Amino acid sequence: MSKKIHRPLALFALSLLAAGTAQAQSTVTIYGIVDAAVRYSSGLDAAYNGSNTSDFAVNSGINNTSRFGLRGTEDLGGGLKAVFNLESGINVDTGAQANATKLFDRAATVGLQGDWGTVTFGRQTTVLADTVGAVDPLGVRFASFNPNVAIAALNAHRLGIEYGPAGATTGAYRLDNSVKYVGRFGDFSVRAMHAFGEQAGNSSALSSSGVGAAYQTEGWNAALAYAQFKNSAGLTLKGYLGGVGTTLGSTKLNFSYGSNEAETTTTTKTRNRTLGLGATVPLTGEMDLILTAYQVKRTRTAAVDDGFNRMVSFLEYKLSKRTKLYAELDYTKWKNAYQGAGLKDTASGLSLGILHTF
Repeated sequence: MSKKIHRPLALFALSLLAAGTAQAQSTVTIYGIVDAAVRYSSGLDAAYNGSNTSDFAVNSGINNTSRFGLRGTEDLGGGLKAVFNLESGINVDTGAQANATKLFDRAATVGLQGDWGTVTFGRQTTVLADTVGAVDPLGVRFASFNPNVAIAALNAHRLGIEYGPAGATTGAYRLDNSVKYVGRFGDFSVRAMHAFGEQAGNSSALSSSGVGAAYQTEGWNAALAYAQFKNSAGLTLKGYLGGVGTTLGSTKLNFSYGSNEAETTTTTKTRNRTLGLGATVPLTGEMDLILTAYQVKRTRTAAVDDGFNRMVSFLEYKLSKRTKLYAELDYTKWKNAYQGAGLKDTASGLSLGILHTF
């Protein structure tokens, strides 16, 4: 159960642990996920890169990324609220921050919320990243290994260039210096986001813009997003991600498709396409089986086309509303040495773990 701390606005500025009442009510929620598993893999190392050896390791965040966060609201009256969110990734296997250079690497936002929607400022996920949870067969499970998260939503795009103000050359899943609007109107929701590159003398360099829309009813859901990113030299990365989901009886089915194209130099481009299919099958009231399959195709200028096929499955057993045990099994078949020259062209893994939310 999330721990909530209520206190007057004056004391809120002094301490997150203060409590009381006042005309303007504030609420802060402490929350998080702690996830760890023992994992055996062949053809992959502990960081899920291609390898010619096998590996035993304790890994963090296989079912869901381990994190610690604070979120809060203040009722300003008239239906208006102030909101904030601070969230940091953690590696449970070592106790270290997931990002050594950013304390709140997963979220650092403040904004306003009303009947018209929510506007937030700071470091936050892109519209492509927001779409993953709605359309991906795994949801956001195994983010470090999930092709939709890593490639379609650009968490690990393998381009070696910083696109948008991501603060890294490895991915563009979250952006600094951004403004985002989210509006929900009945079964529909819309998103728009712009991140400022903040480069001296060039306001468009390292910037990013994106839009998204979603529809959800009891039996159906669909979502689509498009985003464009620029690097410091003005080269562009454009991508979209969409999909649909439906429920047949008690089984949920998902289909997703993503595509992005990056200018890596003035004369070369890299294109990635990602297809995902999957199902969530309740076996009992406490046990679910999740089955997924992905196909990734990569095309580069003056290079051999490559990619991989990947299957990932989870068997989850709920011990309570906050704690579950899980077993994960995966198999990857690489094409044309996508994993690296001289390395095995197949890989497999088995994970046994526990996840607790608070």
